[in-house]
Amino acid sequence: MNKKMLRQYLDLFLVFFRIGAFTFGGGYAMIPLIEKEIVTNRGWIANEDILDLFAIGQSIPGAIAINTSSLVGYKIAGKRGALCATFGVVLPSFLIITIIASFFQTIADDKNVKAVFVGINAAVVFLIIKAAMKMMKAALIDKVTISVFAITVLTILLTNISPIILIICGGILGMISYRKSGGNSL
Repeated sequence: MNKKMLRQYLDLFLVFFRIGAFTFGGGYAMIPLIEKEIVTNRGWIANEDILDLFAIGQSIPGAIAINTSSLVGYKIAGKRGALCATFGVVLPSFLIITIIASFFQTIADDKNVKAVFVGINAAVVFLIIKAAMKMMKAALIDKVTISVFAITVLTILLTNISPIILIICGGILGMISYRKSGGNSL
């Protein structure tokens, strides 16, 4: 293995380690940070491609941040890149949880600790909304995608149909629309 590849693996690990270490609130809160670092700062992946990776990461079982880090790592540097990015994003949480778990019972009822988590939760809500708005702008590009979005929102609000079924149906509708347009709608 040459030095260039080793550097690429290390870069993937460090970028995702930093994202994992400094993002509170789970996978959705990481989306804007992943996008900024991978698309804007590093230029590793095009904006359109990262949105596809987010969609795939959300559609497959598991946490979106872990799935997306694996997909990004794979796209940039193959299987080893996927392992480096995934390990990088998971390691900070593992270390933090291990440390917190060792003395959580002694601080769980502390008012200051509770206040910190209330503030973190409020900030995370905004990060999730920001990520959703950015994804909406990029994903709602024509009448078909706007219709699929509207139908999905109404279905979720008015029924108990599984989101997985809605994702599959959205994919099928997208494929049908793409084929009807002669493959020119993308």
